[in-house]
Amino acid sequence: MIVVKLGGSLIHRARGLVREITEYSKASGKEILIVPGGSIFADMVRKANPSQEAAHWMAVLAMEQYAYYLRDGSEAKLTDNLEIKAKGTYILLPYALLKKKDELPHSWDVTSDTIAAWVAKQLGARFIKATDVDGIYLGGILKKEILAAELAGMETCVDAELPHFLMRNNMECEVINGDCPGRLIKALEGNPVGTLIKG
Repeated sequence: MIVVKLGGSLIHRARGLVREITEYSKASGKEILIVPGGSIFADMVRKANPSQEAAHWMAVLAMEQYAYYLRDGSEAKLTDNLEIKAKGTYILLPYALLKKKDELPHSWDVTSDTIAAWVAKQLGARFIKATDVDGIYLGGILKKEILAAELAGMETCVDAELPHFLMRNNMECEVINGDCPGRLIKALEGNPVGTLIKG
């Protein structure tokens, strides 16, 4: 199983990426679970400026809206749980799952990045974050590999909680640029071009 967090920043080409993932999954026989970002739907929650508690669940529901957008026009299947029995590409509807297992802090420090990492932990899966940048830059230099501890407290392309979550759970996250043609498939094949964050 591979968990792919498909960032909201890729909304302009995300449905094409879902089709690529689906074709790769069919050809390889691999199970792939896409965890959607919040995208423009989460931006609306930020603009509404509700309380932190309300914002958490509204943002999770924003992920569900993006999931339906990603599913539109593809053969991927929607799922609201992690009990995936058949091979193929699935897109997670996270609200019911997170209501049942409410283990993450309710804060803007926890976005779909950490939620996707939590999902990967439940499944014992590889974790790829596809976004619109090449990876983690430090001092203007792209890092091929970096310890999560080095990112704690820094503002990067991952949410504030993710480095801590990776450290606590001894996990890795592969950050790749989904905007560059072919990079996501290369990552799925085990040849990622980007940054490996080691927990």
